Amino acid sequence: MSPYSRPVLLLLCGLLFLTVSIAVLNTLVPLWLTHAQLLTWQVGVVSSSYFSGNLVGTVVAGKLINRIGFTRSYHLACLLFALATIGMGLSLDFWSWIGWRFFAGVGCAWIWVIVESALLRSGNRNNRGQLLAAYMMVYYLGTVAGQLLLGMVSTELLHVLPWVAAIVMAAMLPMLFVRVNHQEDESQKATVWLMLKRRCARLGINGCIISGIILGSLYGLMPLYLAHQGMSDAKIGYWMALLVSSGIAGQWPVGRVADRYGRLLVLRIQVSVLILASIAMMGNYAMASALFILGCAGFTLYPVAMSWACEKVLPHELVAMNQTLLMSYTIGSLLGPSMTSLLMQNYSDRLLFVVIAGVALVYLVMLLRNSDRYHTPLAAA
Repeated sequence: MSPYSRPVLLLLCGLLFLTVSIAVLNTLVPLWLTHAQLLTWQVGVVSSSYFSGNLVGTVVAGKLINRIGFTRSYHLACLLFALATIGMGLSLDFWSWIGWRFFAGVGCAWIWVIVESALLRSGNRNNRGQLLAAYMMVYYLGTVAGQLLLGMVSTELLHVLPWVAAIVMAAMLPMLFVRVNHQEDESQKATVWLMLKRRCARLGINGCIISGIILGSLYGLMPLYLAHQGMSDAKIGYWMALLVSSGIAGQWPVGRVADRYGRLLVLRIQVSVLILASIAMMGNYAMASALFILGCAGFTLYPVAMSWACEKVLPHELVAMNQTLLMSYTIGSLLGPSMTSLLMQNYSDRLLFVVIAGVALVYLVMLLRNSDRYHTPLAAA
């Protein structure tokens, strides 16, 4: 039986609309603030308020879902995101934009937790890798589509906000035709703190932190590294497109292999490939191939690690575990660029790949130390 049931397809359809809106705003908000003559540190504070909202939204999402259910929580998250988007058009005041971007971050975090948890609950141990791979593919495709839209429409504030808000509202429509909740669902009594103490899921949680460090560094600092190599903006865009495209291309095959041969084996291969690709990037060996492999392994690490952790908990604990994993990833994505940028500034740009290889090596040691505790599906058979 196919894992892509009607509720799954409708969830992914709504996610695609939302991701387009998120990608457009994440790119344009710093530009709008710059055009409004705000200082660089003010632009940074507004950006940080969005990520702060992500953290807060991740923490409270479980209680929201437990109180009003998946479907109503999804609609509420879309409404909050749409209102925060429209609110930016009311005033370009620094303090008001801090508030609007904070609430936008909360709404986005709710959406991610709701959609990921609903997908995990609709699947089973044998197909969750494929479902999360589809989720990540839709997310990255929406991101690319949002960036392409910027080249075809006006980027003026009051021109963009109406159609972005309309796309967000359109994302609510698929969920009007499907019910995610079931009457037999058990009450959600698990908490993030309990999930953090779950030793059997520790490898998955650590993997999400490592994934956040790697992807945060790649997203935030790879353009800087390429610029310091003397590349033009157009060429940097080409290499970044190659990086993201490799992540899209790797999602489905990696997810399917993880379901078939075991996530522990796939995680070991992924981090080993990350180390080798980072070494190749440090030596400038076959940059196109090395960057493609780096993106393919790096962008697929998060869904496989998430699948590993989620198969260690009961169905009614999936929301709490998903909160924990998303929070771990967010913390890693905040720590990675800040730590790596300091090393690059004080020593060398190549330390970007040293950091990626270093954290991957640490995770590989964790995976190898647990080699005798876990088995693959083939070994069990």
